Amino acid sequence: MTAPDSAVPPDPSGAAAVGALAEWVGMPTVSSDPERAAEVGRSAQWLADAMRRLGVPRSEVWETQGLPAVYGCWPAADPAAPVLLVYSHHDVHAADPGEWRLTPPFRPLLRGGRLYGRGASDAKGQVLCHLWALRAHLAAGGGAARAAPSVTVKYLIEGEEEIGSVHLADLLAEHSGELAADVAMISDTMLWSLDRPAVCTAVRGSVTASLTVRGADRGIHSGAVSGAASNAATELCRLLGGLHDHSGRITLPGFYDAVADPGPALRESLAGLPFDTGAWLAQTGTFAAGGEAGFTVPERLWTRPSAEVARLTAGRTDMPSLGLIPPEAGADLLLRLVPDQRADRVAEQLRAWLEDRRRPGYRYALDVSPTISDPYRTPADHPALAALTRAVGDAYGAPARPIGNGGAAPAAQLARACDAPVLFFGTGLPADRWHGPDESVEVEALRLGVRALAGFLRELAATG
Repeated sequence: MTAPDSAVPPDPSGAAAVGALAEWVGMPTVSSDPERAAEVGRSAQWLADAMRRLGVPRSEVWETQGLPAVYGCWPAADPAAPVLLVYSHHDVHAADPGEWRLTPPFRPLLRGGRLYGRGASDAKGQVLCHLWALRAHLAAGGGAARAAPSVTVKYLIEGEEEIGSVHLADLLAEHSGELAADVAMISDTMLWSLDRPAVCTAVRGSVTASLTVRGADRGIHSGAVSGAASNAATELCRLLGGLHDHSGRITLPGFYDAVADPGPALRESLAGLPFDTGAWLAQTGTFAAGGEAGFTVPERLWTRPSAEVARLTAGRTDMPSLGLIPPEAGADLLLRLVPDQRADRVAEQLRAWLEDRRRPGYRYALDVSPTISDPYRTPADHPALAALTRAVGDAYGAPARPIGNGGAAPAAQLARACDAPVLFFGTGLPADRWHGPDESVEVEALRLGVRALAGFLRELAATG
């Protein structure tokens, strides 16, 4: 076995580990910015090299029609051992340096037990946790380091997750043999807290769309037509105001028909979850906890669908309005889905909703992104889920409870492509500010994550 270097130190709370993560976080791997494509490529090579130095026999960069992914495979000594495929990503969300207070987004800073920088938590820290956990697993060989893990471990770390995983389907189809597995694990999720261990058992799906309303050929001076001309911004606001009813329910026709019961284990877990509204508001920076009536905040986050307006545009934003009525207004919509909703069906419901609300005097356009994703729930009785639950409980020193994840992940896509169940494990926390300014990761979360993942490799091997 090749001796690993500082890229994969055994103690993720040590200076070498934090330094390795900081080096990677310092690469501005913004997949939505074409000018950063070379940085995404450099990041992929960095990760492949880190795997190689750990001793992973096969580690390589997989090119796509867009941005590169990284593949790694370390076969178990026993060819009959379970095969685990780990999925995550090394690209990051765009960052506005002007919004960051503590440090620029790609100049990592360690302060108060947290490493600040874009991607520190979402998801470069999570990726390195798997490498550190593999090293810990190899070192725990009973007196001598193992020459190979007790399960075959494969990695697929893509470079386009933050732009919708536009070439993931191609990767899964082209490399189906290399990616075959008995179980997959997505590490792009959050914990609830470090003192109350939990295992995510379900993720929401997503449908994103752009809605555009046009009311005139050009901007018109309000002094000439105000009160008589079509106003695209007002019409768009009317539409968006009708996206929810008075109780917070989404008004798409048939939207709730396929919403499944989350199951007794998750319901009981959420009912017993200590939730402090004030603390949650402080962590997330929001002013109030709203949403669908009749459900708690955790239930709204993890077991109920949602519809959000992610962006609004109307009129000139680069100069004063000049008194013009905007001819066009637009909104980006984000719908989160839960089992057993289907993303393609929800897209049809969104189109039907708009058709029912058209009015004369306006032109409407709805563009649904092709990178929609279905929700997914891990089979409750699968032995791999039981193995992960035991490992997390052992690592954190308390029984692990099931929770959900408010965001989307390509779990259903992975499950179909690999014909395998999908597990979830992440080290993110609500205070990490994913996609926002001053993103950070708690170093202790990484340390506990390594313990949990190393224990999971042992537990998975024991399941046969």
